[in-house]
Amino acid sequence: MRLTEVAPSDAELVLAAQRGDAPAFEQLYARYAPVVRSILLGRLAAADADDALQEAFMTAHAKLESLREPAAFAGWIARIARNRAEDFRRGAPETMQLDRDYAARATQQESAEAARALAAIRALPDAYRQTLLLRFVEGMSGPEIAARTGLTHGSVRVNLHRGMQLLRSALERSHVA
Repeated sequence: MRLTEVAPSDAELVLAAQRGDAPAFEQLYARYAPVVRSILLGRLAAADADDALQEAFMTAHAKLESLREPAAFAGWIARIARNRAEDFRRGAPETMQLDRDYAARATQQESAEAARALAAIRALPDAYRQTLLLRFVEGMSGPEIAARTGLTHGSVRVNLHRGMQLLRSALERSHVA
């Protein structure tokens, strides 16, 4: 008879990582990297988001001892991500990012539409932006989003629904303009 393994909680992983257990921190990274990346993509260009993702987790690792409530890791790492995005925006000159691989595969119209959609998502309120990016960019399901963000399943459904309504409206307005 085989017992099913239960994944350790965030608090258990944090406590283990605070004791120096590197695989525990790696599990936290695997669990929260998609959330952090979606927060960053909502605020930064993709290349900057990738750099900021690494920096956010380096900061988290360095400051993990200061996290007094291990169960609060999700909110704590999200705050670090938002702070990293602000730091990047303050220190980075305004540039336009060109993705050569994508450009080689896509037509100019598709590229323009993708850029328009991402710009519209970035203009949404934070709750909708983060939820939509987790759904569409990271491919997470509603329950996965709820588990990673600490939102209830109902809140995730509402955020996705309202976010989609706002996104459709914004895209329709920009298409007419």
